[in-house]
Amino acid sequence: MTRQAIIDATLPDGSRADVVIDGERVVEVGPGVGAAVEARVEAAGGLLLPAYIDTHIHLDKVLIRDQLVEHDGTLRGAIEAIHAAKRAYTVDDVRRRAAEVIRCSVLTGTTRLRSHVDVDTVGGLVPIEGVLAAARDCAGIAEVRTIAFPQEGILRDPGTAELMVAAMEAGADVVGGMPHWEQGEDDQREHVRWCFELARRFDADVDMHVDETDDGSVRTLAMVVDETERTGWQGRVTVGHVCALSAADDDYAARVIAGCAGAGIVVVSNPVTNLVLQGRGDHGLVRRGTTRVRELLAAGVGVAFGQDCVQDGFYPFGRGDLLEVALVSAHAAQLTTGAELRQALAAVTTVPATAWRLGDSYGVSAGARADLQLYAAAGWPEVLRLQDPPRAVWFRGRTVARTTVQRELLG
Repeated sequence: MTRQAIIDATLPDGSRADVVIDGERVVEVGPGVGAAVEARVEAAGGLLLPAYIDTHIHLDKVLIRDQLVEHDGTLRGAIEAIHAAKRAYTVDDVRRRAAEVIRCSVLTGTTRLRSHVDVDTVGGLVPIEGVLAAARDCAGIAEVRTIAFPQEGILRDPGTAELMVAAMEAGADVVGGMPHWEQGEDDQREHVRWCFELARRFDADVDMHVDETDDGSVRTLAMVVDETERTGWQGRVTVGHVCALSAADDDYAARVIAGCAGAGIVVVSNPVTNLVLQGRGDHGLVRRGTTRVRELLAAGVGVAFGQDCVQDGFYPFGRGDLLEVALVSAHAAQLTTGAELRQALAAVTTVPATAWRLGDSYGVSAGARADLQLYAAAGWPEVLRLQDPPRAVWFRGRTVARTTVQRELLG
């Protein structure tokens, strides 16, 4: 692979420098270090970011909205509406749809995706086989990791436990869960315990859907915190949605948030979907459907933002664009100061990198893998405001996407 340089880029910290790439890695960063390199990209002061990481998406379900019957717009309604489509899935169908969204994501700056994939007695292992095939198809432009996700529950869907084991044996990377979907606290606690036991068996990280409900009395997040500490899985656990935390009492919220911080649990908020799903029974002041983002951030908890859904039963919109997700999430969480906007950037870059445990291999620094994206605008607030796609995207040091935006005012 040719040695190349990105000349005069604005880095995430606001400084300007050249960035030299050799093979898959960034090897030098600094003013003028790319002067002698023949293969050059002139950044002209544009913002150079590490490529986005979408650490919460459902690639097996994308682009099925037109196949579904209309429903009431709730989480339960969406899950039930998807059953018929899931029974009819084929590996090739899942593979094609997932690959289409992976490619769209790369065009908008995302080169790493971690996908929850349904594992249950409705669809069997077809969804995981299809997403794994799409990951292989797109291996030259993106890295895809999969989460074995028991959407229908484990205790309430007998046979799913065995399928979860089979999914991990087939190549799933992470153990998922959805404890609040079980019937009663005892079953919820057993769901959490079983998922962690599976994670220990395969030495895998855990990434669960937790408390995606308006009911503040649902508190499986505390169960996840307790199990993380009991099993010594600190720094290896991610929880998604956690909408019920906003409806819970402040004392419980403060305790469980502190528990997440102490256990190194990353929280993924998915406002683009939950703004649509949650609060369906509210009148007048409709709940925003997001978790306590600002309080989590204040407590030092890593908060990421995910696309979650793309044109499926839960969400009719979406295109795998984390820049759009960051903008919507900043609105929902009321992130507006300079420091808060930087947190919105971290929520689609460095925080999901923490959930992936990438360490120094991620970023715009010497030694990091060259997964990068270059914008025309010089600063993150302008990139977020204007919503123009990146000029160029690199994956493992190779340019995998280019976009040209041309505007002309006539008159």
